[in-house]
Amino acid sequence: MARPSGIAFLLAQLGAHTADRFGARLAELDLMPAHVGVLRIVGQNPGLSQQALSERLGALPSRVVRLVDELEDRGLVERRRSTTDRRNYELHMATSARERLGAVMAAVGEHDAEITQGLTAAERKTLLTLLGKVAAEQGLNPEAHPAYGSRRRPGST
Repeated sequence: MARPSGIAFLLAQLGAHTADRFGARLAELDLMPAHVGVLRIVGQNPGLSQQALSERLGALPSRVVRLVDELEDRGLVERRRSTTDRRNYELHMATSARERLGAVMAAVGEHDAEITQGLTAAERKTLLTLLGKVAAEQGLNPEAHPAYGSRRRPGST
């Protein structure tokens, strides 16, 4: 089989394949990739406001409201009235979500293992480092993903 001639093509091909496989894996849990990103950030930052979450994700506030609504309906995230500003709500992981979150984390780990199964542990570490370096050089936000319906960057069309 002929190899693609460019790195960008191969990254695009792998990105599409990886995203499709991850989406299918999460669909079994009634989730989308964007949900997992929200869960990760809320889990690491309990009490974060929806506005702050929107800024962290680089997503439109209306998109974040929809994602949080969906996660709240699934019993994974809770909105709690802020104790410092009653006009705002803080986001927290639902106390009843522990088992479901374990399944999500297992799916993430299984996905990484499946996608990199042809690599040694050292090669995985090198790949992660190199991809992180490329992403940083391109000015990509490590917390944002196209699945969030990202805001356009200034100067983009």
